[in-house]
Amino acid sequence: MNIEKIRKKIEEAWEDRSLLDEKPYCKSIRQLVDLLDKGRVRVAEHTEEGWVVNDWIKKGVILYFPIQKMKTMEVGPFEFHDKIPMKSKLKKAGIRVVPHAIARYGSYLEPGTIMMPSYVNIGAYVGAGTMVDTWATVGSCAQIGRNVHLSGGVGIGGVLEPLQATPTIIEDDCFIGSRCIVVEGVRVEKESVIGAGVVLTQSTRIIDVSKEEPVTFRGYVPSRSVVIPGSYTKEFTAGSYNVNCALIIGQRKESTDKKISLNDALRDYDVAV
Repeated sequence: MNIEKIRKKIEEAWEDRSLLDEKPYCKSIRQLVDLLDKGRVRVAEHTEEGWVVNDWIKKGVILYFPIQKMKTMEVGPFEFHDKIPMKSKLKKAGIRVVPHAIARYGSYLEPGTIMMPSYVNIGAYVGAGTMVDTWATVGSCAQIGRNVHLSGGVGIGGVLEPLQATPTIIEDDCFIGSRCIVVEGVRVEKESVIGAGVVLTQSTRIIDVSKEEPVTFRGYVPSRSVVIPGSYTKEFTAGSYNVNCALIIGQRKESTDKKISLNDALRDYDVAV
């Protein structure tokens, strides 16, 4: 399968949507989604220069919707009506999917992934050893690293447009506490621990208060950070009000045993999960 030929046709169809009526272009789009489903291509990749977004793959995912027909899918007593099928051959893929978990076709779960009753959308990538816990959601094109725990009710935002926007990224060995929300392409760097209820958007102030002077970040959480919900006072026309933020209260200790390191972080900083 020639990826460059697939890319060329997708770029052409993106500029001229009338080409979606032609079989070779539809075939290329479906080939791309199949490659995503098998993990052979990714919406975003980590390089020496950092994370790089493959815009053309996002284009292909967007173009997949108009060429698909609505279809009724029956699973036992359950019925679905949608354009995109669910992932199949889960045993062969080496993943555990607990009822009522759903992973959409075009997402990729590495062997060893565990899905409790949860949801993974098209274009997403989930690394080996990761648990997507009960009622957690992984949005379209989100990138989840290896050995990550997305706790109950976590919401990882999806992103298809704008094309150049970086997907939401959770790097390897992170722990994301219950009911956290991470959206708008925020990146949580490796081995971080995010306490329960933290909300991270591109505009959220992420303030390191573990040193003598506070340091503010936006759009990413530095590696090995231990983060809890917080607030700061902001002046408005109507007066002073508290606005939500995230507080970095310390660093997770470096350790070759990530599980021990995680337990230390939770115990040392009394982080709710």
